[in-house]
Amino acid sequence: MEKRQLGRSGLRVSRLALGTMTWGGDTDAEEAASQLVAFVDAGGTLVDTADIYADGEAERVLGSLLGDLVPREDVVVATKAVARRTDGPFGGGASRGALLAALDGSLRRLGTDHVDLWQLHAWDSGVPIEETLSALDYAVTSGKVRYVGVSNYAGWQLATAAARASAAAPIVSGQFEYSLLERGIEREAVPAAVHHGIGLLPWAPLGRGVLTGKYRTGTPADSRGASSEYAGYVEHHRTDRAARIVQAVATAADGLGTSPLVVALAWVRDRPGVAAPVVGARDTGQLTGSLAAEELTLPPAIRSALDDVSCVEVGYPERGLK
Repeated sequence: MEKRQLGRSGLRVSRLALGTMTWGGDTDAEEAASQLVAFVDAGGTLVDTADIYADGEAERVLGSLLGDLVPREDVVVATKAVARRTDGPFGGGASRGALLAALDGSLRRLGTDHVDLWQLHAWDSGVPIEETLSALDYAVTSGKVRYVGVSNYAGWQLATAAARASAAAPIVSGQFEYSLLERGIEREAVPAAVHHGIGLLPWAPLGRGVLTGKYRTGTPADSRGASSEYAGYVEHHRTDRAARIVQAVATAADGLGTSPLVVALAWVRDRPGVAAPVVGARDTGQLTGSLAAEELTLPPAIRSALDDVSCVEVGYPERGLK
């Protein structure tokens, strides 16, 4: 698998990342092990998790697989803090105390002495950004963290954090929902990221599963859309506009002799500023389908057609950034 620099940092990652949101929950340890081996065997290196996934179980499962199953040094371990909430004075948020306590918890669950990429899961309006960034500084200078990033920031929040971060702990990555169905970050967050040398790590690059085409004629019984927990998550992208985009993706896939999944993933992977889309999978077979995107570069004409059918309205002043 091709490797890319993460923003302007010296960290090189595979151009596809393995997401673990369901690990320790819907995905048991045996299936997680199978996915991790398949991903690493394909040349993947970046594995993304968070302290909140399955209430910490995703980190524990990943930690149990590092060392014996897959060498720790072969994997770029990325996790997140801020969203996890527990009782006590340091139970959540982006305060210095909460962040450093969360980091220690992640290190214990992962069974490692350092995290390669530590990300702020959300902006915390109740804490001065200077305090939050001071925790990132300490995490890096102490050796517990190698690089830092953010997730789900608005464009102005991303630019603020990037401008105020220290040289010791610059913001090198930003995670955002980004797909043919969700291009809102192109208004402000993408220009901010490109300007500040921040690599994009798109989550839900398959439009929460809708871009695979599985929902074109109904809701498969074994899909997320059929579960009480995720039905609303998927329904968000089941609109008339989405249906037109999904049809265009399916048409492109037919013409290229591949799957809609591969087309949708290749599109977002090669957008400006993107380092690696983060893909999760119900099982190893589904992950293998995503890994097949490595073999495809979209022809310019097809890319242009998909750009047109999925474009978002950009008004003043964002259009001046083009």
